[in-house]
Amino acid sequence: MSVITSLKSAVMKRVLARTGGLDLTKLDRVPDKLAWPLGRDGVDPTQRLTSSREKDPVQRLASLMGLEVWLITGYDEGREVLGNVNHSTDIRPYMGASGDVEKGDIGGLGFTDPPEHTRQRKLLTPEFTMRRLERLKPGIADIIAKQLDETEAGAAGDPDGVVDLVQTFAFPVPFRVICDLLGLDDEHRETFRQLGTARFDVSEGGAGSIGAIGGSREFLLAETARQRHDPGPGLIGQIVREHGEEINDFDLGGLADGAFTGGLETSASMLALGTVVLLQNRELWKSLAEDPDSVDDIVEELLRQLAVVQVAFPRFAKEDVVVGGHRIKKGSVMLVHLPTASRDPRSTPGEGLCPVKESSNHLAFGHGLHRCVGAELARMELRAAYPALAKRFPDMQLAVDPSDLEYHAKSIVYGLEALPVRLS
Repeated sequence: MSVITSLKSAVMKRVLARTGGLDLTKLDRVPDKLAWPLGRDGVDPTQRLTSSREKDPVQRLASLMGLEVWLITGYDEGREVLGNVNHSTDIRPYMGASGDVEKGDIGGLGFTDPPEHTRQRKLLTPEFTMRRLERLKPGIADIIAKQLDETEAGAAGDPDGVVDLVQTFAFPVPFRVICDLLGLDDEHRETFRQLGTARFDVSEGGAGSIGAIGGSREFLLAETARQRHDPGPGLIGQIVREHGEEINDFDLGGLADGAFTGGLETSASMLALGTVVLLQNRELWKSLAEDPDSVDDIVEELLRQLAVVQVAFPRFAKEDVVVGGHRIKKGSVMLVHLPTASRDPRSTPGEGLCPVKESSNHLAFGHGLHRCVGAELARMELRAAYPALAKRFPDMQLAVDPSDLEYHAKSIVYGLEALPVRLS
């Protein structure tokens, strides 16, 4: 039995036991009482979310299969929840899985607690130090240059001079970077690409997202097994060479899947959404092209404003806890809404887009044990891509009214379906 088949079986046994036989994966939509925090007003959190934070940054959201679900929208409260080492991200006790590979352990850092989380992160962290990442800079610059060429060619080939920046730039840049990082052969990349976006979309209920997650995980498990015998030049092969039997294929596949999750859709969304914001703030667009010293603050402010990962890994209370004056019972789920928390005026005063040193006070990469291990790689990509885009196409404009842009619906990672632009 495959890992994914086992996982689905474990999930369904738990779900059916708790819901009297209702198969939740067959629901055609996620109930609004759970999904509404995934909505936005363009690039901004909805007024409902902002009002919720202003009224009370800690609120009971719903009860799901007997579990209380709490929504955290404040910056201080979010940091408190994410930084509490006594909370768990291990969802296996809530899925009926035993932790054994054959019985559906999903693996990966995001859903792993110490000491296992500590052991695995120590294997992964050296691959994301600035020293190791420096070797990727020339490759990232080459990838960006190639995609700029493709963007220009795409516009030249369109009778209206319009090109979709998602397809020619925002998605291909981080996709090619993450493929290089993992050490994937060219022949495997197309299969990998097709698994890139559907995993975060919950607009059609649970089945589509579970299937997409399963597909990418099975692909990476197979790739890990292949590189065990023929290590590639990237992260997977490097860990195999340095640690060998210290880590099994399943755990290594989980680490690779975490790198994929954190490095592809999130960076693609940031590149697309950030460009939308910048094209409506022409002074910042010009500054990116002409003032290299401005890049870091602009990137941090975009990360704070956009925070494309909408909800952090769920935290499960291992004991009764008080957050923001509310007693949260043992076993309850806490969801930290990263965009609303990052815009909390208690963290960064002021309205609108304002790149300043304080912009780094955000939760876009999470916080605590599970803070994104690839944060510096993401910054490296953004700091290279935005200025290159602005320098190459200083007169770029949106080809549609901003209100006509189509955004991902009910997606954990928020982004654009398409970004039509004119280059001049």
